[in-house]
Amino acid sequence: MRTQAEKGRLFRALHERPGLFIMPNPWDAGTAKLFTSLGFEALATTSLGFANALGRVDGTLSVTREELIANCREIAAATDLPINADLENGYADAPEEAAQIIRMAADAGVVGGSIEDATGRADQPLYDFDLAVERVAAAARVARSLPFPFTLTARAENFLHGRPDLDDTIKRLQAYSAAGADVLYAPGLKDVPTIRKLVAAVNKPVNVVMSMADPDLTAPQLAQAGVKRISVGGALARLAFASVRDACMEMRDKGSFQWVRGTMPSKDLNAIWRQARD
Repeated sequence: MRTQAEKGRLFRALHERPGLFIMPNPWDAGTAKLFTSLGFEALATTSLGFANALGRVDGTLSVTREELIANCREIAAATDLPINADLENGYADAPEEAAQIIRMAADAGVVGGSIEDATGRADQPLYDFDLAVERVAAAARVARSLPFPFTLTARAENFLHGRPDLDDTIKRLQAYSAAGADVLYAPGLKDVPTIRKLVAAVNKPVNVVMSMADPDLTAPQLAQAGVKRISVGGALARLAFASVRDACMEMRDKGSFQWVRGTMPSKDLNAIWRQARD
């Protein structure tokens, strides 16, 4: 197995080389091992996928910080790949307190993580600009204090919370970059012109999540737009739930089990588990 320092350097190198890379989002050890077996170079946790696997809605009010970190630890231990963690908003408003989740995630074995500027409150969905920047700066200080390269991603959540203001999103991401973020991320962007404008306005690698963008977009198109990293958020988890739902409805409504033909053979799964163990 690679050491955490080796994983940290590898993850940083993926952001520095030409072209983009794709990070699928596992929600447990099994999916982490499955995605690893398919040849991806890095993985990212999904707060939505994990919450849904627990039978809960996504958000810091439904999944505790301790549960989130335990999920990070489980996924990091299941694979030799670098893991980037969705750390929500750090489970705190105060910058120094929120930033401690970076250290907790590192202790759990991950080598990158994101801090978002969403408050989790309906009355004020986003942190005020100055506080949001202070929170990223505090997270960057903790990341830089670690004994290995920790890649910090800063998220501007405007488009997820009814504020599709690209100019403000860019302003926030530019400030987060100056405050020490290594990667910038604005979930909710849907089309190439918008993505291209954002990428051109910032000076750090940009992550795009394809769970919300136009699914007709391709990786080559996003690479041409300047995107460095693609994730899919909770989309694969939602796909898994949709597939199981459809199979159950087929059983319930038709008494049919044709869906069994589409299942993954146990021998193929066992080969993945053995490979991961070895």
